[in-house]
Amino acid sequence: MRVAIIHYWLVQMRGGERVLEHLCDMYPDADIFTHVVNRAKLSPKLAARTIHTSWISRLPFATRHYQKYLPLMPAALEALDLSAYDLVISCEAGPAKGIITRPDAVHVTYCHSPMRYIWDQYHQYRRESGMGARLMMPLFAPRLRQWDMASAARSDRILANSAYVAARVRKFWGREAQVVHPPVETSLFAPADDVSDEYLWAGQLIPYKLPDVAVAAFTASGRRLHVVGAGPMLPRLKSMAGPSIRFSERLDFKALRQAYATCKALVFTSEEDFGMIPVEVMASGRPVIAYGRGGALESVVAGRTGLFYHGSSRDDLLDALDRFEDWLPGFEPRDAMSRAADFAPARFRAAIAGHIDAALTKHGAQQAPWPVSAPQDQPALA
Repeated sequence: MRVAIIHYWLVQMRGGERVLEHLCDMYPDADIFTHVVNRAKLSPKLAARTIHTSWISRLPFATRHYQKYLPLMPAALEALDLSAYDLVISCEAGPAKGIITRPDAVHVTYCHSPMRYIWDQYHQYRRESGMGARLMMPLFAPRLRQWDMASAARSDRILANSAYVAARVRKFWGREAQVVHPPVETSLFAPADDVSDEYLWAGQLIPYKLPDVAVAAFTASGRRLHVVGAGPMLPRLKSMAGPSIRFSERLDFKALRQAYATCKALVFTSEEDFGMIPVEVMASGRPVIAYGRGGALESVVAGRTGLFYHGSSRDDLLDALDRFEDWLPGFEPRDAMSRAADFAPARFRAAIAGHIDAALTKHGAQQAPWPVSAPQDQPALA
């Protein structure tokens, strides 16, 4: 059986690329297809694989400005020839699932997120874009939404990384999706002997993650906060931050593990599709204070591994911090570590393998045998 894995783009190592690594381990002979690739930014495991790119990669400055070519990506996907492959796995967060397979091939989609910039976060992305994008988005987004919904019918089975994403798949694509939570390398994290009084915020410094809410709350309260991350909001965050807040644009893995294990708690202000960072922090034996929407509701256990707050303002977070400090003496690190273990890679791989086997079995039962040669009275098609 020949296997192809379709990934939207390969220009950095984030959660989606970590999932791709596990799929590559499961299917070591699979070929990877993507729109653009920057091997220098990939892990050695991915950089060593056979990677085919769409014609988007041949456009000017595609590796850096691939998002500007979004309206062209449906056509680029459909131009990929996957006729040699029996099983196709598409990893969707940008356009990936819209490839065309053989009728007798099985296509399984693992959805990290429907494209949020054309669906539920369209207006936010448009507000925060430059003048050119603000003018162009209303022109291409309606047609891209139509293609996105129509191309969802090409998948034999859709898997979602959270119930939150499955609900969005149902809303935007009209398809049902089974939930398979992403793998988190929980064994790489461990608790520390000493814990500081400093809270932690970690992630990209971009608007939808709401790092400004955390900075405003900790500046107002005078509590200590370590902000780990880089992004366009960094200058503004530094200008509004009080003396109790420090910033680290990047930490190596050893330093990041230390930050996780020694923080008083992780402050998780964003509404994420799943969110691996809360699981990594819980694997380090520390609790999470999370905004009560999105994937965090499926990983953090309220009152046991952390607390939720349900508004997105500075004052909502301040109230949560007060409640947290009253709750913290009863927190047990082993509860957080036990919960994190529920998302270990072995569970992901077993679930993915089960769904793919079921899809292959169902598809095989529905297909009539395909002729291996053309009938004698008709010429073979080239």
